[in-house]
Amino acid sequence: MTDQRVKVGGSDLEVFPLVLGGNTFGWTSDEATSRKVLDEYVEAGGNFIDTADVYSAWAPGNAGGESEIILGRWLAVRGNRDKVVVATKVSEHPQYKGLSHDNVIAAANESLLRLGTDVIDLYYAHFDDKSTPLEETAAAFDELVRAGKIRAVGLSNYTADRIEEWFRIAREHGYALPVALEPHYNLVTRGNYERTLAPVAARENLAVFPYFSLAAGFLTGKYRSASDAEGKARQGMVADYLTADGFAVVDALDAVAKAHGVAIATVALAWLRHRPQVAGPIASARTPEQLPALLDSVSLELTADEIATLDKASAPFTK
Repeated sequence: MTDQRVKVGGSDLEVFPLVLGGNTFGWTSDEATSRKVLDEYVEAGGNFIDTADVYSAWAPGNAGGESEIILGRWLAVRGNRDKVVVATKVSEHPQYKGLSHDNVIAAANESLLRLGTDVIDLYYAHFDDKSTPLEETAAAFDELVRAGKIRAVGLSNYTADRIEEWFRIAREHGYALPVALEPHYNLVTRGNYERTLAPVAARENLAVFPYFSLAAGFLTGKYRSASDAEGKARQGMVADYLTADGFAVVDALDAVAKAHGVAIATVALAWLRHRPQVAGPIASARTPEQLPALLDSVSLELTADEIATLDKASAPFTK
């Protein structure tokens, strides 16, 4: 496996071009399985783990923070904190909703405790909080940078206008500038990112880390007809893709995958990696067995013709 690294915007962070999503830790992956996934990801050259304080408050019996706790315990046991880049997020934890100054500071301190570390490498504003002035939020993030509690600022699920406003405020006050953007982007969700976010990301040198990079499993090829999704846990999440256009994308991925002897998911992630500003897609593995297909995407180089084929097949999703 490659040991290549990519820079995160204008920061000094250098990361593996496949981000391991931590949303499954403490949800669909128990602690023992989560540790195996983490071990195998790192053994393959990976060094960038993306979580959030809210993971996984939605699961029965969970309060939020479970993923951070499991990740923190693993870091402590392995003694490898200095070799791993940790990203987490604020605004959605049930006890720390929103992006007011006091909430951001308190939530960051709680995340630091759960992660068992004294610094968060990349701290994201998870969802925009329109009820709090951006000046207040940007100031709180800058305060955390100055205090040495976070190394860099990231934005997730922000509109282009709000990203530009954050930069304007940060420059006006001398605050730390965001270095990363985490948007919803994949072969069957292209329009908003490519039309509105990509130009801002390019202009401001934001490293882009797309989430839902496999469209809730649709881009693994497991659904070849609408009936394949019936009764499945993610039926509602993939419903919009269960169309002739969606299946045409899977067919195109399948053809490219067979040409390279790799999994369909591998090609879907490699396509994202080839996109402008994308530093690495985020992908989660519920079990270690799911990891190889994800990791293979880092070394898969698609030809110009293959990229054009995938672009054409997914063109209906650019609207």
